[in-house]
Amino acid sequence: MDERVREHAEVLVDWSARVEAGDDVVVSVAEDAHELGVAVAEALGERGANVTTLYGSSELSRAYLKGVEAGTEGDVDAEDFDADPAVDRAIFEAADAYLRIGGGRNTTATADVDRPTRQAYATARKGVREARMDTDWVSTVHPTRSLAQQAGMAYEEYREFVYDAVLRDWESLAEEMANMKDVLDAGEEVRIVTERDGAPDTDVTMSIAGRTAVNSAASVAYDSHNLPSGEVFTAPYDTAGEVFFDVPMTIDATRVRNVHLTFEDGEVVDFAAEAGEDALADIFDTDDGARRLGELGIGMNRGIDRFTDSILFDEKMGDTVHLAVGRAYDACLPEGESGNDSAVHVDMISDVRERSRMEVDGEVVQRNGTFRWEDGFEE
Repeated sequence: MDERVREHAEVLVDWSARVEAGDDVVVSVAEDAHELGVAVAEALGERGANVTTLYGSSELSRAYLKGVEAGTEGDVDAEDFDADPAVDRAIFEAADAYLRIGGGRNTTATADVDRPTRQAYATARKGVREARMDTDWVSTVHPTRSLAQQAGMAYEEYREFVYDAVLRDWESLAEEMANMKDVLDAGEEVRIVTERDGAPDTDVTMSIAGRTAVNSAASVAYDSHNLPSGEVFTAPYDTAGEVFFDVPMTIDATRVRNVHLTFEDGEVVDFAAEAGEDALADIFDTDDGARRLGELGIGMNRGIDRFTDSILFDEKMGDTVHLAVGRAYDACLPEGESGNDSAVHVDMISDVRERSRMEVDGEVVQRNGTFRWEDGFEE
């Protein structure tokens, strides 16, 4: 076993999930992530945790959903699934931590399942999802050949990329990102502006008053649930203006490129995309909250130096900003207050390395990817 696999497991168990002796931990392992799953199980055993393992297979999910389609007359809707099966909820309600290790054989395994079926299944399992998110959950991936292929990289090259992103000095990065958290916590309005040749301009404002930003340093101690991480995010509202997302991505198993959204009174009122527009339409039709923002995120992990068509990495890349329609994270909200609610949370990313700026309460805090506390900001 590559020693970095064990290092990855140790970071996941110790820094990210903060597992302690006696904790009940559910570990979901994807088809080709067996090696990291073995290393994680070993680490959990050494720390005295109790382990329940699940097989997180997108191919099995596809088979089940295609079976439901075959056995249902007409379109599939949420009523065709049992709402929040008790056995699934019980697993997560009893768990202290949930570790999801991605890395399947086919990154688009469910592409031929009808979108309404996927949406209906997600809606029916909203309670299970909430129970899972009430644990100390962390999601990561093992570098696999399918993910390398999706990223357009050789497997060996992709493996180096993943470990450069994961095996960071997370404590130092957390200290750096605290600067951005402080700015957002003290701010009331964010404005993002980009001006690019041959592409629609972005000029969008959103309120962040009363919100708490999360310093997402790859640890539940920071209310952060992804490894790798490396972003600061908050839950905006009252969004107005236009925004253009130039980073290609896969949404709901569909390639989406060059997305343009128009917001009025906090809601998406118009949208267009060069590719994947139908997938966007289906997302926005999921429920009332799917047309409103749930997240503003600023990528600050410069160990991620290229786009890979994986949201786990791409949204954390330095010199990017992302907005997500759908569900807002509770960690950003005042106690007792509900943020935007939805069955979806879909991120879209903009590269801000050139001809871009982000303002908080009228003061520029990032210009062309450089933050005001970094060398070269004035230039």
